[in-house]
Formats: sequence, structure tokens, C-alpha cells
Amino acid sequence: MNSFWQKIIINTILKKPRKKPGKERTYSKYELAKGYREFVILAKRNSKDFFLITLGIFSASFGFKGFLLTNHFIDGGATGISLLISFLTGIPLYFLIILINLPFIVMGYHVMSKAFAIKTALAISGLAICLATVTFPNVTNDNLLVAVFGGFFLGAGIGLSVRGGAVIDGTEVLAIFLSRKLGTTIGDIIVVINVIIFSAAAYFLGIEVALYSMITYLAASRTLDFLVEGIDEYIGVTIVSSKSHEIGKMIVEVMGRGVTVYSGKRGFGKRGESKEVDIIYTVITRLELNKLNTEIEKIEPTAFVVMNSVKDTKGGMIKKRPLKH
Repeated sequence: MNSFWQKIIINTILKKPRKKPGKERTYSKYELAKGYREFVILAKRNSKDFFLITLGIFSASFGFKGFLLTNHFIDGGATGISLLISFLTGIPLYFLIILINLPFIVMGYHVMSKAFAIKTALAISGLAICLATVTFPNVTNDNLLVAVFGGFFLGAGIGLSVRGGAVIDGTEVLAIFLSRKLGTTIGDIIVVINVIIFSAAAYFLGIEVALYSMITYLAASRTLDFLVEGIDEYIGVTIVSSKSHEIGKMIVEVMGRGVTVYSGKRGFGKRGESKEVDIIYTVITRLELNKLNTEIEKIEPTAFVVMNSVKDTKGGMIKKRPLKH
């Protein structure tokens, strides 16, 4: 490793406060190699984040200027508030995007992390600059197409930004903050916020516009979910069986999935019989669930099987989707 890369790695990855002022610390080849590996990982991650956020900014801008702005439709969340105020007051959307999201950026610094707040500030600033400087054609004036495809491109923009570690709509940060304070779920708070926004849209813009705007929100939210969670839905499966060895072998050889084995005890009440048993845990996709149930039934029809939804996985034998962050 040449001295140039050594200096970069020492100053960015390995540098720590000196115990004795004026004395430079020396690093072993192992420490430098480990620092280089961490540097490469961070560089790849940051490059990927930058690409996803940039793509998200252009997608959201196209949704705004190519569909929603010329037809006076809005979305939910901070984006919807910005659009509604822009329609009512004539204030440019690019200015309101920054102004409305500014409190959420500060909140994100305290609720999430400093890195998240910085990325979000840059993403929102990039969206505002794109809205102010880039020209997009007005694609269509058909209300249904505007609602569906405007929501699609806006949701894609938000979803790509989330995959890049930032947000261009700060509503979820507010929802996380309020859920911790009020003891409610994030979903409930988002629903309440959007009910208020669409009620205001119905009052100021008319019932028809508000209804089409709800379609925009649904299209955006479904696109966002698709990009963040992907097409596959993961299912965590716990299996308690007297033939756990055979079932575990089947999952590895037939299903092509990994298994985790827990040592457990099955029993029948406080005074009943208890017996040591191996408990199998595996993660599969929703599309593989029927096949797994069929294979388990072949081995032991009375096996106790518990299934739970899993948001995401990392590592193991589950094949990752290309855009997973």
C-alpha cells in the first residue's frame, strides 16, 4: 500500500485522539489492511447511496412537474402540505419543500442520527434545486392517469431516497418522534396526519381533487413499499417436531434454505410430560410457503408450525434483491 492511501486511511478510518500530544502513532500492516477494507466498504456504500438519492430526486421531480403541479393534485405528508400551500398561495414549491421539511431535518438529527439528517438535508436541497432548474414536459391532463402515474413517480422518488439512507418527505420522522412521545404506532400517526391534509384539500380544492389526490397517495405509498421491501415477502417459520432432523435436512436440500436449530423443551401443562426437542427456524419467501408446508406434511403431518412476517433479511442463504440497502 503506497503512502498516499495510507494517509487517507489513517486520517479517515484509523485516526484516534492521541494519548500523548506530538507523538504520532504507528499502525501495523494488519490495521492498515483492515482500515482499507472498511474504507472500500464505506466508499461503495456512499457511492450507491448518492446514486439512489439522485435517481430519487429526478423521479420525484418528474412526478411533480410532469403530472401533479399542472393538475393541482396533492400527495400525503410533508409533500402534500407543500403542494397544498403552493396551490393556495402561489409560493414556489421548491421553496416550500425546504421550509416545510426543515423542522423534520432537525428532528431527524435527534431522533435518528447526524448522518441521516445530513443526507436528508442534501436530498431535500437537491429536490428543491431540481424543481427550480430542470424542465419536465406535462405528460397528460387525464385526471386518473395524473393521479396514478404522478403518485408512482413520486413514490419511486421517495423510495429510492429511503434506500439511499435519506428521506425527501419528513412525515415519517415526525411519526417516529410522536409515537415515542404518545405511545401510539407510527402507522396511526401517519393516518391522522393524512386525514387532516386530505380534509383540508377537500375544503380548499374541492371534493373531486381530494379524491384523486387520495389515489395519488395510494399509488405513491404502494410504489414506496415495493421499492423499500421488494416484491418478495419474507416469512419466518418456526417448526417444532419430533422429526426435526429430517425437516432441517429437507429445508437445506429441497428448499435450498438455511436453518437455525434451537434446543427447547415441549410439554403438556405444569404437571404433564416434558421432552427435549430441537426447534427449527428458517426464513423463506411468501411464494415458497406452500411448497414448505407440503414437504413438512410429507415428513410429519402433525408438526407444530408458526409463521411470522419478516420485514427484511441480511446474509444467510436468502438471495438478496439488487437494490437492498
